[in-house]
Amino acid sequence: MKEKQSDILIVGGGPAGMMAALLFARAGLTVAVLEKHADFFRDFRGDTVHPSTLELFHQLGLLDELLRLPHSRVDHASVHIAGRAMKVIDFGHLPVAAPYIAMMPQWDLLNFIADQARQYPGFALHMESEAVDLVRDEAGRVCGVVTRGGEKWHARLVIAADGRRSVLRGEAALPLRNIGAPMDVFWFRIDKPEGHGGDVFGTVQAGRFMVMIDRGDYYQCAFLFSKGQADGVRAAGLDAFRASLRSLVPDLGAAFDGITSWDQVKTLEVALDRLERWHRPGLLVIGDAAHAMSPIAGVGINIAVQDAVTAANVLAGPIAGGEDPDPLLEEVYRRRIKPVRRMQAFQKLAQDRVVAPLLRRTRPIRKPFLILRLLNRVPLLRRIPGRIVGLGFGREDIHSPEAASPRN
Repeated sequence: MKEKQSDILIVGGGPAGMMAALLFARAGLTVAVLEKHADFFRDFRGDTVHPSTLELFHQLGLLDELLRLPHSRVDHASVHIAGRAMKVIDFGHLPVAAPYIAMMPQWDLLNFIADQARQYPGFALHMESEAVDLVRDEAGRVCGVVTRGGEKWHARLVIAADGRRSVLRGEAALPLRNIGAPMDVFWFRIDKPEGHGGDVFGTVQAGRFMVMIDRGDYYQCAFLFSKGQADGVRAAGLDAFRASLRSLVPDLGAAFDGITSWDQVKTLEVALDRLERWHRPGLLVIGDAAHAMSPIAGVGINIAVQDAVTAANVLAGPIAGGEDPDPLLEEVYRRRIKPVRRMQAFQKLAQDRVVAPLLRRTRPIRKPFLILRLLNRVPLLRRIPGRIVGLGFGREDIHSPEAASPRN
C-alpha cells in the first residue's frame, strides 16, 4: 500500500474543499485534495455565487479575474403570482464590492479556485481519488484516509468536505440531526426565446411552484413538488408535465416542448440536516458534509465557503506554527454553528409556511399574499431579504495568513 503525507488532507473538491485548500496553501502549508471524480463537470450543481462569496474573492484580489469567466448577474428577484409580477428582493444596496449574485457554472468556479491554488507550492489536487475509510493511530486519533485505489494518506489534519452523502462523517460516527424538507425538485433547462429576459423569478399557482433563472440563452428551472412524488409525476407522462409547465408560464409554452425525454430532467432530493458535532481528534467536517442546506435562496455554496474561511482563520496560522490543531476544532464549530442554525431556521420557515402550503393548496390564488404586496410596494423592505440571501448570517472576512508566495 502506497503512503503519502501532507499537513492538511482535504477529501472532496467542492466549494468548501477547494476554498479551504486555497487558503491553507496560501498560509504555507502542504495541502492535498482528494476528489473522486475525473473532473468538476456535473450538471445542475449549484451555480449561485452570492455577494458574500464574491466579497471573499475581492479580499483575495481575485474578483476581477473571477468575473472574466462567463456569468450572468442577478440584481433582484421577483415572484409571479395571481397574474402579477411582484418585486421581492434587491441586492443593489449591499455594502460589498459586487452587490449581486453571479450565476456561474460551478465547474468554472472550482477550476478557477484550483488554478489559483496551484500557484502555491504546497498545493496538490488528485482527481479520481476516492477516500473510503479513515486511518487512526494507536490512540484512536484520525491521522489519514485510505482510498479505493489502495493509497494511504497521512496528515496532521483531515478535513472532510465530501458532500451531503459523506462517507467520512459516517465513519467518524458523528451525530446527525435531520430537520426535514417537504419537497423535492426537478432541475431542467429550456431555451430562452428571443425577447424574453429577467433575473430570477418564481412562478406560483395553487399546488405548483417553479423558479426560473435567466442564464443568457436559456432558463435554468427548478420545479418543486411534494416530497416523494417524483415517480408519480413521471408516471403521468411528459405530456402532462409539459402541460403543467405551460399553464405556469404560458408565454414560454413553446419552449417547454424542447423537453422530449425524462433524461433532461434531473431530480434533487431535498435534504435539510446538520451534524451536532463537526469534529473528532484529527478530523474536521465542513460544507454539505456538515450541513445539507435546502435549495431555498440558493445559499449552499456560500455557506460552505464560509466554513472554509472560518476553518482557515482559526487553524492555518497555528498549524503553520507547529501547534496541535485538535484543541482548536471546537472553535471552528462554535463560530459556524450559529450562522448555520439561523439560515436553516430561515429555510425551514420558508418551507413550512410558504412552500408546503402552496404545494398542498387546491384553491386558486386570487391575489398576491400580503408580504409580497408589501415588498413590491416598499422598495426599502426588499433590502431585508436581499441582505439575508446575499450576505447570510455571521459571515467572516479572510484573516488567515499569507505565508507562501505564489509561483511566478
